[in-house]
Amino acid sequence: MHITGTHFNYYLVCQRKLWLFANAIQMEHTNDTVTEGKLIHETSYPQRPAKYEEIQIEGIKVDFYDAKNKVIHEIKKSSKLHDAHIWQLKYYIYVFQKNGIENVSGILEYPKERKTEEIYLSSIDIERIKEMETEIMNIIKSKKVPPVINASRCKKCSYYDFCYVGEI
Repeated sequence: MHITGTHFNYYLVCQRKLWLFANAIQMEHTNDTVTEGKLIHETSYPQRPAKYEEIQIEGIKVDFYDAKNKVIHEIKKSSKLHDAHIWQLKYYIYVFQKNGIENVSGILEYPKERKTEEIYLSSIDIERIKEMETEIMNIIKSKKVPPVINASRCKKCSYYDFCYVGEI
């Protein structure tokens, strides 16, 4: 099994969400926030599909890759989960490097907020990514579902009804 960018993102946001998603309990198609994010991705930069490529390597799928400048573009709806977005993009850069594509950087984009941020991968990041990969696989393979985290962000999560069924 390949670890994807979604696995990486969910690992940092909610390990229960990671476990559910990886074990084929997928609720994203029922969530308006996910639908809005896809719409932002498709409409924010209409000129890009002709200029850049959508690339898939080892289970990851990057939004846009500028092969000439070796830049991965990752588009997000909101910066609320900024740290998870950074690590997801660093993971993409790591996978590119692992597959022989050197000197890649990333740009994290929040079109609704008119923000962009350049992302680079350090040797310390690579060591942390390897640790995270192990932790992600341990969570995915576990027979036990991680606990509910009871965070404010849970209310907008596609798994909210699943996690809080029967709660008052």
